[in-house]
Amino acid sequence: MATDVDAFLRRLARALRPRATRSAGVVLERLRAELPELWREEDLAPLALEETTAHVIAFLDVLEHGLDASRVETPPIAIEVARGYARRGMPISKLLRAYRLGHVNLFQLIQAEVTRLTDDWELINAAGSRLITKGFEYVDHGSEEVVAAYQEERERRVQRRLLFTHEADRRIGTTLDTARTAQELADVGVDGFADLVTVDLFEYVLREDGPPPPTLRRVAQRSVPDASPDDTVVTGRVHTYPLRSEPARALATGQPLLRATTPTDSPDAPGIHSAMLLPLQARGTTLGLAQFFRHGTAAPFDEDDLLLAGEIAARAAMSIDNARRYTQERSTALALQRSLLPRRPVQQAAVETAARYLPSGSRTGVGGDWYDVIPLSGARVALVVGDVVGRGLHAAATMGRLRTAVRAFADIDLMPDELMTHLDDVVIRLQREEIGEDGETGATCLYAVYDPVSRMCSLASAGHVAPAVASPVDGSGADPVRRTVDFPEVPIGPPLGLGGLPFETAQFALPEGSVLALFTDGLIRSRTRDVDDARTLLGRVLARAPESPEEICDRLLEALLPSRPADDVALLVARTRALDPAHVATLELASDPAAVSGARKFTDDRLADWGLEELTFTTELMVSELVTNAIRYGKGPVQLRLILESTLTCEVFDASSTSPHLRRARTLDEGGRGLLLVAQLAERWGTRHGREGKVIWAEQGLPTGRSATPG
Repeated sequence: MATDVDAFLRRLARALRPRATRSAGVVLERLRAELPELWREEDLAPLALEETTAHVIAFLDVLEHGLDASRVETPPIAIEVARGYARRGMPISKLLRAYRLGHVNLFQLIQAEVTRLTDDWELINAAGSRLITKGFEYVDHGSEEVVAAYQEERERRVQRRLLFTHEADRRIGTTLDTARTAQELADVGVDGFADLVTVDLFEYVLREDGPPPPTLRRVAQRSVPDASPDDTVVTGRVHTYPLRSEPARALATGQPLLRATTPTDSPDAPGIHSAMLLPLQARGTTLGLAQFFRHGTAAPFDEDDLLLAGEIAARAAMSIDNARRYTQERSTALALQRSLLPRRPVQQAAVETAARYLPSGSRTGVGGDWYDVIPLSGARVALVVGDVVGRGLHAAATMGRLRTAVRAFADIDLMPDELMTHLDDVVIRLQREEIGEDGETGATCLYAVYDPVSRMCSLASAGHVAPAVASPVDGSGADPVRRTVDFPEVPIGPPLGLGGLPFETAQFALPEGSVLALFTDGLIRSRTRDVDDARTLLGRVLARAPESPEEICDRLLEALLPSRPADDVALLVARTRALDPAHVATLELASDPAAVSGARKFTDDRLADWGLEELTFTTELMVSELVTNAIRYGKGPVQLRLILESTLTCEVFDASSTSPHLRRARTLDEGGRGLLLVAQLAERWGTRHGREGKVIWAEQGLPTGRSATPG
């Protein structure tokens, strides 16, 4: 039979080879429908057919000549495309997903040809098994080489950017002087990057009563010693660019421009052959134009140079705008504060949320209050409120850094008390960095995690006021909304920045439909009202508030803050939901490799119940790998849990605290590819640790048009 299969595969390859380009076109059409963003790069999109055809031909070579698929050279065009996407910052997950989907579609085309060539089902099955084996070997090998090329290009690009942007960060924006900041941009630009840099700003940027665009002023320029400055516009001169010129177009569109020049383009700068035009934009406003030139034997600018120059130009523009708005610090801080807070409701099914931020009415400036809603693995959600000590730009910027840190720690699924410990370290580092600078670094924070499967809420506080919890009770009569309100006994740890003191996690169950109100102390502290009275009033409003969190926010602010607050206020209201038990499936597993088949069978049955047969193949593979890892490397007990929500989540628990990690398996290794396979199949995956062990989870999107309703 092996000889028959080999001969059949050779016949199959010879039959498909004349249609290789046409087959590649069919694969591409399917990919375009699923991943349209991969075809937005104008210079890389035309390579797609060439790359796909090369893969088709390479795989047909494997079949026809009996080659080892794990050793076949990956087509050079595939390596070049991977490098191209790395240069443009395309996520590797997108590239690998396209790689995987392309090979799946190719396999489907080949499988269709198999049934056309023979009706011998024994031969069809044997050929299909061989195709699957060779296909996985080809995809595994190709993925490794594509990832290696991608990472190599990314690392090269990142290193170059880091060095250049580090210098820009250090040297641009050292003062709140507009002209000096522009000159710093020019100085950095000619330091081993460009031969000539000019900076023009609109007149209204330099003075409030200045004329509107298109009047500009040359505020800075710098050239290397052997390059001539652009003497046609001397520093300090007011000028305009012709309406149809490229600088005028760049200013009008706000889009950077890379172009080659001729001697007539720059008559006062002989030898100039390459230029970049970068509009200086900050907070949605175009402030002016920076131009970078090269001359002589220097290599022309490329797209990567344009990105690098764009980064430092963006930094310079922000520094210039900060200087321009220095006298309007409060409004600037408020704009920054609002831009760092969530701009739209986060899509998740655990809670329905609404939030408000109110700046203080004080002239001392905007504070650093913030809130956040962070989706977590396993259908859970984190609710956060915090308050940074101080006011103005310093407080708003610190708030942004702490909010970013909380999101980073939440992304690795830290327990609330552990998250607070790490956040405390962040604040301590900020304090050390800012010794001798104006402003004080300190903060309070409340971090809560709600699980709609168990309906448990876990939270920890770092010097922050406890939340209010309104639980529904059976109502009667004409009033359908009645709740009992409580302020849970939460261990309140020290404020962030003290260091060395512990934090504790409190846990309590919440009935479905409970309301959590998290807030900063500006909501209940007032010179004219006692804190206890304010808490009583808050509880009274929550007890009779409507179902909608938006309306609850409005009523709380109306009752507690009838006038402009003396302190900033952040308010986050969440109404809890419980995940339907029919959306959760749990299986206890023995620490025995034989249990893997039972886990697969359990998965197949549950996906069939949920009407998700389309995901059976990929889910079964992920469950096999995760359960096998838990049994082989973890400790019992082992548990498999499937959660159907807006995504399909596979979770495997074991009692070991050791986390797995991706590694590149060598050709002769028997293992090491499991997590790589999971990473390719899942949209997201990760590990979270608990008191009794760890959970490895992986998420998949639901098929298009399918809801999270079983049946």
